[in-house]
Amino acid sequence: MATGKALGQLEVWFLTGSQELYGDDVLRQVDGHAREIAASLDAETAIPVRVVHKPVVKSAESIRQVCLEANAAESCVGVVAWMHTFSPAKMWIAGLRSLQQPLLHLHTQFNRDLPWAEIDMDFMNLNQSAHGDREFGFMETRMGLRRKTVVGHWRDPAVLERIGTWARAACGWHEAQTLKVVRFGDNMRLVAVTEGDKVEAQLRLGISVNGYGVSALVEAVQAVPDSAVQQLVDEYEEQYEVVPELRAGGERHKSLRDAARIEAGLRSFLEDGGFMAFTDTFEDLGALPQLPGIAVQRLLADGYGFGAEGDWKTAALVRVAKVMSAGLEGGTSFMEDYTYHLSPERPKVLGAHMLEVCPSIASGKPACEIHPLSIGGKDDPVRLVFTAGPGPAVVVGMLDLGDRFRLLLNELDVVEPDEGLPQLPVARALWEPRPDLPTAVEAWLVAGGPHHTVLCYAIGRDAFGDFAEIAGIELLVIDADTRMADFAKEVRWNQAYFHAVRAG
Repeated sequence: MATGKALGQLEVWFLTGSQELYGDDVLRQVDGHAREIAASLDAETAIPVRVVHKPVVKSAESIRQVCLEANAAESCVGVVAWMHTFSPAKMWIAGLRSLQQPLLHLHTQFNRDLPWAEIDMDFMNLNQSAHGDREFGFMETRMGLRRKTVVGHWRDPAVLERIGTWARAACGWHEAQTLKVVRFGDNMRLVAVTEGDKVEAQLRLGISVNGYGVSALVEAVQAVPDSAVQQLVDEYEEQYEVVPELRAGGERHKSLRDAARIEAGLRSFLEDGGFMAFTDTFEDLGALPQLPGIAVQRLLADGYGFGAEGDWKTAALVRVAKVMSAGLEGGTSFMEDYTYHLSPERPKVLGAHMLEVCPSIASGKPACEIHPLSIGGKDDPVRLVFTAGPGPAVVVGMLDLGDRFRLLLNELDVVEPDEGLPQLPVARALWEPRPDLPTAVEAWLVAGGPHHTVLCYAIGRDAFGDFAEIAGIELLVIDADTRMADFAKEVRWNQAYFHAVRAG
């Protein structure tokens, strides 16, 4: 078994197509080559999941059977298909029609180079991927299948990277199929973009969204023993720069203990219910003493998804992105475009939220502080304060247009603040959107992009593009090459395209 796999508990199945026509000797060679390729892919840490060889499929029944088995296997997140020889594609119809797992078509061949001096008809008979995969590609297109196509030799690092990116997207899709989101309270009142069709989300994406009164969370918080509170307080003091007023003996120490009790209760509620994403809202806190701040931040750092003000779409997207980026450098956080620096030289976006930014994006050791919150009517909340580290990243939002879901992605560069921010009492990130702030923001507004997003350093447009293809949902990208006139046309064309697809 390969080691160093970030998502090694999951696997993709490697299917090799051929047919009985070639005889046992050729088919043994085909299977041997397939085993070697699968083993090589399995050994690559660029591919974050196991790659499992399956016996060569040579008939319509064997193809259909392995596709049904892939659907039923809990650890299987996708299928890689390769035609070593010619594999008549009518054999694949029943299997591909039944396949519910993400599909990657790998167009490769066993040998990288032609054996110029030795090539003969036996070699040609064995190595037919060049036209065998074309037959398979035709059937994929004829059937209208969503899939990823990767071309190149199986040892090529660029090929491995593309397979790995698709595998991460497949893991994100796998997570979405069983993802349970809990909402404590409803959406922030009168807000439009955080609303959405939860039934359609489950039909299209697999995400199950479940509402609970905040009283259920309060009961879990009140049941936390003092020993668990003390354990968390000790962790805070070890991991963060806790301000003196929150430390033992400080005048605000009780607030730190209240925050720790909220974290312990919230964590136990999520674990007991099997929830990996959640929302809350400052408008419905019930008997909670303060809006959860450090609790949300630490749960985000542990891989949970979160959306503020009842934003379940962003909560789910944060969780999916965290799964997709597992094991990679760079963090993933809930984020919001808050305000602008409109200098004509280098305009920037200052992203933040009231409290809930993930410390996985922090540059340096976060400070644990307490400051007033002018909304919500509760005690001052405890939070982690830090500035995000510089580097290329993306922000991604999900919106419900009524007839479909849309993903919107903007490539950007997180930068250091021009000056210090000593009076800003929240975690923050400062970035320069590509191609520039006016174009990026205009495109975001034209596309109806939300104000809540996912900020992600570890994965970008390729991974989210693969996820959108698997899910069959729209992805619009704003990047260094975006021109507003072309982007506006894409928005209009997509409206017609996705309407036609849905009608069909």
